Amino acid sequence: MSFHVAVDIGASSGRVMLATLDNYKKLDLQEMHRFKNEIQFVNGHYRWDIDYLFEEILTGLSKIRAVGVKSCTLGIDTWAVDYCLLDKSGHLLDQPIAYRDERTDGAMEEFFEKIPAETIYAKTGIQFLKFNTLYQLFREDKALLEKTDQILMVPDYLAYRLTGINTLEVTNASTTQFMDVNSEDLDADLLAAIGVPREKFPPVIQSGQVIGSLLEELKTSYDLPACQVIAVATHDTASAVVGVPSTADQPAYISSGTWSLIGVENRLPIATPNAFEQNYTNERGAYQTYRFLKNITGMWAVQEIARMLDYQYSYAEMAQAAYQVEPYLQYINLNDDRFTKPENMITEIQAACRETGQIVPESVGELTMCVYSNLALLYAHEWKVMQELTGETFEALHIVGGGSNVKLLNQLTADVIGKPVIAGPGEATAIGNLMVQLIAEGQFADLKEARSWLQEQFDYERYEPKDISARDHLLTFRQQTLS
Repeated sequence: MSFHVAVDIGASSGRVMLATLDNYKKLDLQEMHRFKNEIQFVNGHYRWDIDYLFEEILTGLSKIRAVGVKSCTLGIDTWAVDYCLLDKSGHLLDQPIAYRDERTDGAMEEFFEKIPAETIYAKTGIQFLKFNTLYQLFREDKALLEKTDQILMVPDYLAYRLTGINTLEVTNASTTQFMDVNSEDLDADLLAAIGVPREKFPPVIQSGQVIGSLLEELKTSYDLPACQVIAVATHDTASAVVGVPSTADQPAYISSGTWSLIGVENRLPIATPNAFEQNYTNERGAYQTYRFLKNITGMWAVQEIARMLDYQYSYAEMAQAAYQVEPYLQYINLNDDRFTKPENMITEIQAACRETGQIVPESVGELTMCVYSNLALLYAHEWKVMQELTGETFEALHIVGGGSNVKLLNQLTADVIGKPVIAGPGEATAIGNLMVQLIAEGQFADLKEARSWLQEQFDYERYEPKDISARDHLLTFRQQTLS
């Protein structure tokens, strides 16, 4: 029997999960500790409390030690693009600024005056998002950068706090938009354009590499198990893709959470002019793969509606109310900047509908169905684009992550893409995190063997598409709305 810990931290919460693998390779997964993660406005910017997150990891590990686990492996995954600045003593200079902060407004356009967008894409193959690390560092306080000795991505920083070892894991490194698409290092021209020397970053390492052991002072001070820290696919989406239960050569997926990442796993990048026009990305995956995907909005709007209603309804209750409402009564582009961080998501959705002369959703069911209908249509639009860009025809779509539990959205998605949707696992990110640990430990020979094992561990729901006579009309209307 072996023990493995997945630290999985998203934009709204984090968990410390304990996996027990018995001698028959049967997985038992338990959530040992859960904690909130919220940005706070401090010193003029929205920031993450990274010290708090580190303490919560230690709390989770102490709970694991309390149930008798003496030794384990451990991997950390978080969201992408954000980073920590360290001085020469290895101390944090300030709490990291969150990607939703307004400091990068207009930064992309300003940076394009230095290096054109087409050149950036040809170099990196990464989609253009205003909060990419490239534009964050472009807007970073220059005096603070002068004091900076090392720049660590968020999961790499947390691993550093556990082990004292600096790393730059490849899946998160690729999201910065200054990693070379064809090599495994950072692009000198892009770093020069933001005025950051290469030596301020650690060397790039691969998913599955052992980082080191838990610092002895942490182990004794907090009464923690002996941990061997492994660099898993540290970008949470990359871990979720590892956890896709498919042995196909190119599995198509949506990693569904606060964001929805729709894509396909490739062995080579697709950094073509057409991919550039469609703003598709070639983020690195585990084991020499590329995640050719589009980053679109996900459960964010539903999460914000729930917050605006003071959490009177659970997400399950919101979906149940939506079942009573006809779908596709409104067409709004949830990817529009107006929905990125509005003061009130409900009034913003209502205003968008009012401005375009559409039915204005009022009740919780109407609002929820409005979001899910438009998410499904966004998925269908990108499903079509992705097949055109890859030249492949995909026979099924895997939806993994927390959003895979939304039966209503799964069925709507199957209906509009006209292909089966296979939902689950909901804990794909934590499971993918663990699978990299297990491969590193020699429990599985490679990713294909691990995914074959994963197919046997859980029951997955399959949603067959219902006949929609108006499917083509819906997608045409969606295209007009997006353009």
